[in-house]
Amino acid sequence: MSKPDAGAKRTRLSPDERRQQLITLGARMLRERSLEDVSVSEIAEQAGISRGLLFHYFPTMGDFHLAIIAHANAELLARTTPNPELPLADMLRDSIERYVDYVEENRTPYLALLRGPASASPELVTMVNAHRLAQVQRILAEAPIPVQDSDMPRLTLAVRGWIAFVEETTLIWLREAPIPRAALVDLLVDSLPALTLNSTLAAALRD
Repeated sequence: MSKPDAGAKRTRLSPDERRQQLITLGARMLRERSLEDVSVSEIAEQAGISRGLLFHYFPTMGDFHLAIIAHANAELLARTTPNPELPLADMLRDSIERYVDYVEENRTPYLALLRGPASASPELVTMVNAHRLAQVQRILAEAPIPVQDSDMPRLTLAVRGWIAFVEETTLIWLREAPIPRAALVDLLVDSLPALTLNSTLAAALRD
């Protein structure tokens, strides 16, 4: 079991700071194990607090799990933020490469989140779907197509489908690694213009 941080017991933290510390410790532990195996006792020890005090900040274990996943989702969105200085095609490739980097670094929680027991939780499903919607909106915000364009509803549906394709394809790749990483990135990048069937967007993504 990990030893507590010697400085943790001597440091007074505000409630918000302590809460963020516990979430950060939980997210760090999530990189090595599934959500169900995150240990409250270990986290409390590392933070230099009692196990009971942790539940002062999170009424239930479910609340703590959701806070950890929200932190991980925010981290993934931050890691894959499009670089506005790049052309659209390069912007997409850059974001996909950083996405693959992230899931490789967080293989265990990524697999567990989308396919583990916790993935059936209604609250977790809602949170994951909100994360997917944020990805869709970010892609469409960069698309050279007006919001009022008559093709936007179909395009939105296609991008939502592409997000599902990216997730499922990446899950298979993590488990089996049937192709090199570079080939995976090419597949994910090339599939977006192919799925949207929008000539304007396809041309911009291929330039």
